[in-house]
Amino acid sequence: MKVYLAGPDVFLPDAMAIGRRKKEICARFGLTGLFPLDHETNETAGTVAAPLSLQIFRCCTAMMEDADAVIAHLTPFRGPSADAGTVYELGFMAARGKICTGYTNRCDSYADRVDRAPGVAPDASDLVNLDCEGHVIENFGLADNLMIVHALEAFGHSILAPGAEPADVWRDLTLFEKCAELIASQK
Repeated sequence: MKVYLAGPDVFLPDAMAIGRRKKEICARFGLTGLFPLDHETNETAGTVAAPLSLQIFRCCTAMMEDADAVIAHLTPFRGPSADAGTVYELGFMAARGKICTGYTNRCDSYADRVDRAPGVAPDASDLVNLDCEGHVIENFGLADNLMIVHALEAFGHSILAPGAEPADVWRDLTLFEKCAELIASQK
């Protein structure tokens, strides 16, 4: 089985090393890991090259089409929720009925993370928290937005979260390994 390895890991300074580690873990379970940075972005010779962003999109889309499953690294990135690109990739895979697994290395809930943002306040009744623009904060006690959490449940396995946060939330692959094991058990 081929597994697309989605996540904001591609933005880390040691992204290629993390990708190699993830692919090695997959191989231990008889899976082939497809890391987004493994792609080639050169357009066919003799044609006008597409912008780099479009080349990356096309390569990642082809990798997802080729994959049987996804492991989505959903640790909140640049805000209280998962990386937007990773969420797109998870939705893409779910829409195609592929096996979806994911993990976060944070213990707190989505609502707790949003509640800590500047400008958050309870509404007049003290029953609902509002963000700095007066929008209601989704509070179901889930690890992330309900669409992310329930997509995983519907198309694979519940989101995995640690009992205690690891020292390095970006490089700890304990839950990644559990996701690989869950996918391998479905072969």
